Amino acid sequence: MFWANLSRYGIMKIQHNADIIGILDVRNGRNRAEKDGMRRPLVLMIVLLSFGISAYAIAEDLPKMTVWKSPWCGCCGHWVEHMQGAGFEVEVNDTEDLGTVKQMASVPGHLQSCHTARVGGYTIEGHVPASDVIRLLEERPDAIGLAVPGMPSGSPGMENGQYDPYDVLLLRDGGEAEVFSSYR
Repeated sequence: MFWANLSRYGIMKIQHNADIIGILDVRNGRNRAEKDGMRRPLVLMIVLLSFGISAYAIAEDLPKMTVWKSPWCGCCGHWVEHMQGAGFEVEVNDTEDLGTVKQMASVPGHLQSCHTARVGGYTIEGHVPASDVIRLLEERPDAIGLAVPGMPSGSPGMENGQYDPYDVLLLRDGGEAEVFSSYR
C-alpha cells in the first residue's frame, strides 16, 4: 500500500531507476543490497527526507515524552496518538490539577492550553505538531519549550473538518514568546 501510494506521486521512479545505480534490480526482482550494503540506507534516507521526515527521527531514538492531561479530554488523547505516530514513546498522566503542572513547567497563563508535556528537557504546551517538537529537539534553542495557546481547530488532536490559523510559540524565560512556526 505504501509503495502503491508513492507511485501516484512518481516516487516509484526512484525504485525503477535504482537498478541503474546498482541498488535494486527491478528486471529480475533481485535486491543488490547485500552486494552494496551502504547504498540502500542512503537511498532510504533520501526518500524519507524527501517526505520531510527528520534526520533526528532517523538517526536516533526520540526521547520519552511525559504528558499531563485531564482524564476527560478527548482531544488530548488524540494529540498523544499524533505524537506516538511520529515515533515518540509517551507516558500519560491523567490529573485534575493541571494548574500546578503548568506552573511547575513555567507556562504563562496567557499561553496555556489543555495539556502539558515534557520531552528532552523542554515543555510542550497544547496542540503542538510533532514536526515542531522534533525541530525543537534538533535545534536545541535556549528556551523553556513550545506552546500553542488555546485549542485551534485543525491542529493535531483538534482535527474536526475546520481549520483555524495558529502559531507555535517558542517560550523564553520571563514569559516572553516568539513565533517558532505558523500554520495558515
